[in-house]
Amino acid sequence: MGGVGDIVMSGQLVAAIPIALAAGLISFLSPCVLPLVPGYLGYIGGFTDASADAGEERRYRRRLLLGVALFVLGFTLVFVAYTVTIGALGVWLKVYSDLIIRILGVVVIIMGLVFIGQFTFLQRQLKPVWRPATGLAGAPLLGIVFGIGWTPCIGPTLAAVLSLSLDSGSAWRGAILGVAYCIGLGLPFLLVALGLSWVTGAVTFFKRHIRTINIIGGVLLIAVGVLMVTGVWTAWMSELQAVMAGFDLFL
Repeated sequence: MGGVGDIVMSGQLVAAIPIALAAGLISFLSPCVLPLVPGYLGYIGGFTDASADAGEERRYRRRLLLGVALFVLGFTLVFVAYTVTIGALGVWLKVYSDLIIRILGVVVIIMGLVFIGQFTFLQRQLKPVWRPATGLAGAPLLGIVFGIGWTPCIGPTLAAVLSLSLDSGSAWRGAILGVAYCIGLGLPFLLVALGLSWVTGAVTFFKRHIRTINIIGGVLLIAVGVLMVTGVWTAWMSELQAVMAGFDLFL
């Protein structure tokens, strides 16, 4: 197996992809995203008449799903551009990788503390003065605006993914981690758009316990940062890389 397959099966990515997925999900559950989900969906799909018949409701649901998919595509372009750029920079900085990983670990720890509620001045969003058109035509633009404008607010989790991208030393690996992060962030939007009752109940539950979720997410970020600062992360990645190098999928 070669090419992209070798990249995906590298020990580093095997460990980093789940972290990027979890970071995306934690971003969705953050105070600057979760409470605004109904507003995003209303902006993208419009609001359906409560008296609409079943056929109209299905058409609205299909339109909403397509709009949300375009919205997710919009912010995916932004975040993957970030991780690709940072991953490419990692190629040139590989010689200093151990020091960089430790420094980034400190950054991730600080971002974890921000997520818990410390240094609140660091957790904010930029608010562009313009707004894209509503509906399907404006959905991808809204996603791009979300990706750019909300970057400072979801920075604590995004910082962890960017750190892993830099550590990967590869634009391709950075792209994969960026896509994984966007899957974690975007999939809940699609599930909510489907209108499943259990998803609606889950969102209500998470809103009610958002403080606890923030603490759990922050602790996880701090744990990853500590592993990076102490050098344990690098040691684990080296060991996992050796294991994966000797693993043959076709045995």
